[in-house]
Amino acid sequence: MWPILLHLLPAALYASVGLYCWRVRLAGPAPGAQPPGLMRFERALLVFALCAHGAALHTAIFPGGEMRFGFSVALSLTVWLAICFYWVETLYTRLDGLRAIVLPVGALASLSPAFFPGNHVLSNDNIASPFFRVHFVIAMLAYSLFTLAALHAMLMAMATRQLHHARFSRALANLPPLLTMEALLFRLIGIAFVMLTLTLVTGAIFTENLFGTIFRFDHKTVFTTISWLLFSVLLAGRHFRGWRGRVALRWTLAGFITLMLAYIGSHFVIEVLLHR
Repeated sequence: MWPILLHLLPAALYASVGLYCWRVRLAGPAPGAQPPGLMRFERALLVFALCAHGAALHTAIFPGGEMRFGFSVALSLTVWLAICFYWVETLYTRLDGLRAIVLPVGALASLSPAFFPGNHVLSNDNIASPFFRVHFVIAMLAYSLFTLAALHAMLMAMATRQLHHARFSRALANLPPLLTMEALLFRLIGIAFVMLTLTLVTGAIFTENLFGTIFRFDHKTVFTTISWLLFSVLLAGRHFRGWRGRVALRWTLAGFITLMLAYIGSHFVIEVLLHR
């Protein structure tokens, strides 16, 4: 019961922030007519939710003297880091509409380890290796940044569709111009791509030290490499061909889905569907 309550708290907090945002911004008389201090209160409430989520993650990853890292914990950690980046992003850019996507995802992801705890225990040799620690941190940063970029791309797709149909909902009324959002999207992808490149490099170093070979032909390495290639094409197309709009969004989501299949998707199949 205690683990469920521990994960239920951040999920409830994320849902509370989302409902509060919906009530004030969407049920209000007009977009942009918020009372003073509203954004500050929301940020404080979101920080509380992030702290609760982080505490629940620490308990799920380190239950005793071992380290467990199944698909649900990986998903929850990725989303937690993405929301942390989103919180920082809101200090500089107004992205109220993104909350409608980020907060429900945060609520579901923070609750998932309570129902799918997983039994994937990392060996002590892996945990003790400094190469593994560096690889782990960089990989999680890359995953989280690409998650935020994918959510950002979904928001842009919704905004573009409503704009083409000449109707804009209150949820998206306070968004910056699409060109500004597109520039922010590619800034996120650029930083995440550097992190993903470092993930492949540190992974190769770790693999060589542990197994004596630089490249292991397994699902994680293959899908991560494919994702890296997809984002390489996207960034090259943006630089040389000026890709934007739907083309850029499709490549972003394709690269993100492929990256999710590298670890989270494959472990979901192993742990949940195959019960291994």
